[in-house]
Amino acid sequence: MIRLRLKNNPFQNRTSLQTRLFLTFFPLLIVILGCFLIYVNSYVIPPLREKTINERLMTATQVSDQLEEYIDVQNQLSQRILSNKNLFESLNFGPNSPIQGLQRVRLLKDMMFQALGPSLDIQDMGIYSLEGTLVSSYFGTSVPSSLKPVVEDERYETELNESSFILHADEPGTLDFIRPIMDVDGKVFGYLNIRLDYAYLQKVVDAVVGSRVYVVDSENRTIVKSAGAAGEANEEYKRPLPSDRGIYTDSSRNYIAYQQSEPSGWTTVIVTSKESVLGSVNSVRNVSILLIVSLTLFSFVYVYVFARNFVVPIRKLRGQIMRMNYSNLILRTDGKLHNNDLQLLNEAFGELLERLQTSIEREKLAVHEEAMARNTALQAQIAPHFIHNALYLISIAAQEGKNEAVSDMCKQLSESLRYIVSSPYKHASIREEIEHTKRYLSLVERNYEDDLDWEIEMDPSADDIQLPRLVIQPFVENCIEHAFENTAPPWKIHINIKLFNGLWAIEISDNGKGIDRAKIKEIVNKIQESDHGIQELKNSSLGIGNMGIINTVNRLKLMYKNRLFFNVFNNADSGTTIQIIASLKRDFY
Repeated sequence: MIRLRLKNNPFQNRTSLQTRLFLTFFPLLIVILGCFLIYVNSYVIPPLREKTINERLMTATQVSDQLEEYIDVQNQLSQRILSNKNLFESLNFGPNSPIQGLQRVRLLKDMMFQALGPSLDIQDMGIYSLEGTLVSSYFGTSVPSSLKPVVEDERYETELNESSFILHADEPGTLDFIRPIMDVDGKVFGYLNIRLDYAYLQKVVDAVVGSRVYVVDSENRTIVKSAGAAGEANEEYKRPLPSDRGIYTDSSRNYIAYQQSEPSGWTTVIVTSKESVLGSVNSVRNVSILLIVSLTLFSFVYVYVFARNFVVPIRKLRGQIMRMNYSNLILRTDGKLHNNDLQLLNEAFGELLERLQTSIEREKLAVHEEAMARNTALQAQIAPHFIHNALYLISIAAQEGKNEAVSDMCKQLSESLRYIVSSPYKHASIREEIEHTKRYLSLVERNYEDDLDWEIEMDPSADDIQLPRLVIQPFVENCIEHAFENTAPPWKIHINIKLFNGLWAIEISDNGKGIDRAKIKEIVNKIQESDHGIQELKNSSLGIGNMGIINTVNRLKLMYKNRLFFNVFNNADSGTTIQIIASLKRDFY
């Protein structure tokens, strides 16, 4: 026998195919994205960070070079003035008249004009005597009137006696380039002071965007600072530096790039916050993270959609299989399948179901024929027993000379035989079964006369309920043959048929002697072991009473299967009740 068993939830407590596909691709996806993230952090971010930091250092170098170039230009200017041979004669003078003094001033102005040329990148220029007194100035508005404090300052003694120059800040916002006027023999005649263009210095440091710029001298005094640099340079920026050029981070995690100038002794310090220095690096990192997250989400969605599209046809196929039953084995093919393997699987299932449908039809036909054969065989056992008892009753009436009764009993027997033999393979209604039972009781009543009292109550709505033939009469016959032995008349039989909520019930009661408990248990066990009558056909040792009960119940089981309930019990006062209940609904259990 071929049986198709489909569970409601065959994948319960199991991982679905879609989830398995997703979990299969998920580790690979994580590995690929992880490798990409490692590559970015290891091979892209560090070089970019180093390049960005080096750019800060290069900026400090550029600012320092621009300032150094500016100082060098002033040094060249001073050299041009000192190369004039008339300069020493003009400063080597004693007491003279005012006219001579004016001529000397005019001569010095001409020297300064010739040295400056057409371009002017300073504020003013002045020539001072050996005592530091101003002798002549180019404009006469910016230079100090005396250099005596500088000349007498011991800190500058060495530079002013060795034909070198010093850079001196007299007050905030001013810067002087001072050098001695010395001949080849090392004799000092006076001093040259060039007041530098502070606006130019400010322009150079302000050109650095996003950073604070400080220019400090060798004594850690601030020469110039950018517009965004509040206050003086931090003491930490003025600390002794390990080299002339470098970059480090301070206590506030700012990047400090510095460059020392050997000619001027100045140190250019550029202070940049970590966010500004690593802004581009962080942007690349953030873009990389955003890209990775976007790729991850996109990959998740893609894998999910791919897994779903792959599994949906299988789920549809499974759903169709789950909805199949013995009466519906049609598999609707999906013409939208693009996967060749799924298409072949779909076609294979279709062919399998076609063969299964053919096998089931054959099985159903075989089961039907088997059931009919069983029912016929069981019914064939009941019929001879009924005929034997009826003829026995007719013979008794004939011996007593009851000719009219014999005639009526023969008519009743004829009607009963017609009911038994006509369409034996077809089921009968309860109404037909009751009519047959009434004819049997009429036959029996002729013999027992007033000793037998019977009553039938039937719900009119139960008329059309289908039963196998000869179901009620064998139970009634069993009452008459066995229940009333050793029981004084009157003998009573009560048949009650009810229908309610899709259930029908037949109760057959008598007032006989009852059945022993052990006998009831034996009957119930025989019914449970009989397997719809197969065992009974093989075993002929059962008594006639037992055979009638078991035979009838087995024929009902052939028709109603597990929707049948049978019970037999002794009444509280006297007699026995046989109860048969069945459901008209196929999904009763």
